[in-house]
Amino acid sequence: MKRRQFLSTAAKVATVGAASTVFSAPAIVSAQPRLRWQMATSWPTSLDTIYGGAEYFAERVAALTDGRFQITPQPAGKLAPALQVLDAVQQGSVPIGHTASYYYVGKSPATAFGAAVPFGMTFRQQNAWLYEGNGLKLLQEVYAKRFNVIQWPAGNTGAQMGGWFRKEIKTVKDLQGLKMRIPGLGGRVFERLGVTVQNIPGGEIFQALQTGTVDAAEWVGPYDDEKLGFFKVAKFYYYPGWWEAAPTLEVEINLNEWRRLPKAYQEAIKSAAAEANQNMMARYDARNAAALAKLRAAGVELRQYSQEIIDAARKAALAIYDEFAAQDADFKRVYEDWKKFKAETDAWFGLNELTMETILFGKK
Repeated sequence: MKRRQFLSTAAKVATVGAASTVFSAPAIVSAQPRLRWQMATSWPTSLDTIYGGAEYFAERVAALTDGRFQITPQPAGKLAPALQVLDAVQQGSVPIGHTASYYYVGKSPATAFGAAVPFGMTFRQQNAWLYEGNGLKLLQEVYAKRFNVIQWPAGNTGAQMGGWFRKEIKTVKDLQGLKMRIPGLGGRVFERLGVTVQNIPGGEIFQALQTGTVDAAEWVGPYDDEKLGFFKVAKFYYYPGWWEAAPTLEVEINLNEWRRLPKAYQEAIKSAAAEANQNMMARYDARNAAALAKLRAAGVELRQYSQEIIDAARKAALAIYDEFAAQDADFKRVYEDWKKFKAETDAWFGLNELTMETILFGKK
């Protein structure tokens, strides 16, 4: 199905679902088999936004198939370790998973583009590249070849915060020797700046900060971070998360299982994933403001990353991209397309959108 046709289908399905509380399945769906899948996720159930994204996706698949195709999400660790969901789906031990692709840059650095890379795209740019550019097509080619998996965007957090630190970080020198929880290519950049990087599942970050296993950690933003209690063990809250301007989450499906699905169920998955992608972003946008107010009231000290750190991080990120492009043909192919698309859309967003946001959110 063409991308535009897919998005049109998803939009029509979403409109029908919003307009009526009763779903009337067409005969073609009612004639399909009953399927029950277990879904591995990378999230604890306590995070009702991210884990809730997997639940929302599963609910929509059930609704779109008149309850004949049931997918049951499970929290991190039950079906697969939080950072090994792709491995489980690839091996076929579970048919489907919900995770963040940048957890798997060690398997293929190109996977990072499915979530976010340092100094990357906004939510709208990312969606434009994935759906209307070549992004999803290129990434699905990589996943099929390397993992025997097909994936669909199914969530986004928007611009993330820059992490929790036990002490102030003003210069690159202040980063030297720090131990920090941060995944993906953002972690690779921090390594270049002298940080010892660890990739710890979300449900284990608080304990790592509390015990001193790490000196700093990033997760998502105010709503999730307040729920996880990071403010109780780290005082300084930095922004912005320049390595995650708008990380996409995804559903990953074993390609053998995907090919066995009836066409109607494949279309239900595509539509449900597209809805989940929008729904998660809306939930975060609706909830982050109140959570940030609570954190401020609790005495959290907000700090903006210094220009020195931003400049050093950007330089390191670009060097890393060039190195990967020289070593990995898949990364090079995706990166070159991504870079061209970003430059073109930056010109538009940097002109009109930036001006509008400065007017709306600037000093009054």
